[in-house]
Amino acid sequence: MCGIAGYASAGGFESASANDIALSMANAITHRGPDDSGVWVDPQAGVALAHRRLSILDLSSAGHQPMISVSGRYVIVFNGEIYNHNDIRNELEENHYQWKGTSDTESLLAGIETWGLEITLKKCVGMFALVIWDRKARELLLARDRMGEKPLYYGNNNGLFFFGSELKAIKAHPEFQGTVDRDSVTLFMRHNYIPAPYSIYRGIKKLEPGTWLRIPETKFGEVSDLTPSQYWSLEEIANQGQSHLFSGSDDDALGELERLLKQSIRGQMVADVPLGAFLSGGIDSSTVVALMQAQSGQPVKTFTIGFDEKGYNEANQAKEVAHHLGTDHTELYVTPKEAMEVIPRLPALYDEPFSDSSQIPTSLISQLTHQNVTVSLSGDGGDELFGGYNRYYWARSIWGKVKRLPPKLRQMLARLIKSQATSRWDRVYECSQFAIPKSRRVARAGANMHKLADLITVSNSDELYRSLVSHWESPQDIVLGGSEPSTIFTRGVILQAGGGMEQRMMLMDGLSYLPDDILVKVDRAAMGESLETRVPLLDHRVVEFAWRLPLQMKIREGQGKWILKKVLQKYVPSKMFERPKMGFAVPLNEWLRGPLREWAEELLCEKRMKDEGFLMPNPIREMWEEHLKGKVDHAYWLWDVLMFQSWLIKHNAE
Repeated sequence: MCGIAGYASAGGFESASANDIALSMANAITHRGPDDSGVWVDPQAGVALAHRRLSILDLSSAGHQPMISVSGRYVIVFNGEIYNHNDIRNELEENHYQWKGTSDTESLLAGIETWGLEITLKKCVGMFALVIWDRKARELLLARDRMGEKPLYYGNNNGLFFFGSELKAIKAHPEFQGTVDRDSVTLFMRHNYIPAPYSIYRGIKKLEPGTWLRIPETKFGEVSDLTPSQYWSLEEIANQGQSHLFSGSDDDALGELERLLKQSIRGQMVADVPLGAFLSGGIDSSTVVALMQAQSGQPVKTFTIGFDEKGYNEANQAKEVAHHLGTDHTELYVTPKEAMEVIPRLPALYDEPFSDSSQIPTSLISQLTHQNVTVSLSGDGGDELFGGYNRYYWARSIWGKVKRLPPKLRQMLARLIKSQATSRWDRVYECSQFAIPKSRRVARAGANMHKLADLITVSNSDELYRSLVSHWESPQDIVLGGSEPSTIFTRGVILQAGGGMEQRMMLMDGLSYLPDDILVKVDRAAMGESLETRVPLLDHRVVEFAWRLPLQMKIREGQGKWILKKVLQKYVPSKMFERPKMGFAVPLNEWLRGPLREWAEELLCEKRMKDEGFLMPNPIREMWEEHLKGKVDHAYWLWDVLMFQSWLIKHNAE
């Protein structure tokens, strides 16, 4: 795992200063690669490539980057892992290829030189972001992995072309002038992240998953009219899968999924440094750990953190699973004070506004894990692939009922639900949950009731989904001068095989929420600790098979991840993981009324917001007052504003 950065100028530049600038860009992301650094500059072409290395495979100098191909045509900076790079080598050795080392970077570069970029990308199994300077064609080539595990920003600013694994690398260039994009701020307030291809700065984009981009030397000054090419499309995979559904039995599907998962996990357990896994005790991480342990000759190192607050702790379940599987388990119980000490680091860690509050425990578990290993496997992706989110099986039920009601009656019902505080709904639920099967129970019932009130007023199923994944329903009402640009949420997706509401939601999540929230959260938190994370459920072969499965193999009897649970049951008793989905949350609502109140009050100061000129204070202040009185739990909406305000302070200070 590494960090990449660089810039280009159509007019060329002076060699010595370019070298220093490129090195400073790379050094801004030293945490992504503390083991080594390198710079390559072509002053006549006006191209500078920089690299920071976290050594995982081939720890020798033979893996040093930037790396030049054997012919001298290509120069590459690469961030990621190619898990099947030895298969690529075996194929290339038929041409009597001579290797200098054992790194996957060399394998990737040799493949590109032999077959070209797109063919090589299609052969690769892995996670990656890369930039190549083609000295013969005089063009830069950018590419990103299929599901978006590794980040890559790029774009123009002040007449130059920039790229980097993180925005802080681009911002390190002395001529970069970042102008906040107010439209991106509206997107952030709706989603708690900024969806690709947008970023917080005008002119800087995120390369979307499964794409590559060719930038001729003549376009270094302006790339806005260049369109990335897709070498792999999740939307196409979903359509193909739904058109050619798996026709075998439940047992056949179970066997094939287990085989693919074992294959993926076995490939991702290869490393020349210590390796372990995150373990929450939930279905996804427990499945990954179970299959790791089944293929390991020694106890797998597993890690979890716990909280003493009721409703937010999964450490006991993780410990039980670890004991059953026989892993070498490490757990750490975190106090609210220790958790809140992470908050000041968040603006620098994420570089642009980002407010998924599970960023806090993710950062904490990354700190714990890095003390023991350099690589950790994660269970992310299971919800989006196998129907794990409650909204997938609630949405159809909710929409089936509310669409029959007159709009005015829906609005009255919504007002009635919201007339009771979330805390009161929590108490009602607690008193009545004895009548609810354990597998059907939910966490934070009061917040879910208030969300339900928002849902029952929508006019169609697509609007229902958008409401489900939205924080601020009308973000343009609080962002001065901002309007929402087009995204997948406004364009929608089409499942040509007639995929139902649940599949459409899973596909939308896989195209945006997964790469732009979940994977961003894990990448930045882990790489902030110089820890590499790997996500075996997102092996594209697993993804492609998951989209061939009929819905009833994912969601059955009102519960998601049916087939994944069946795999896990072969290794772990179901009583250890059959419980309400909790997520990786922290008690923000209590913290904002308690120990974080003074900090929040300062950031939500009416005068401060007026002076900054980005947000409209009145609706935010009203929400803050309601939250403090305990009438409504507005924690997630307020956290969006607080994370933007915290980021803005850092931006203004730079």
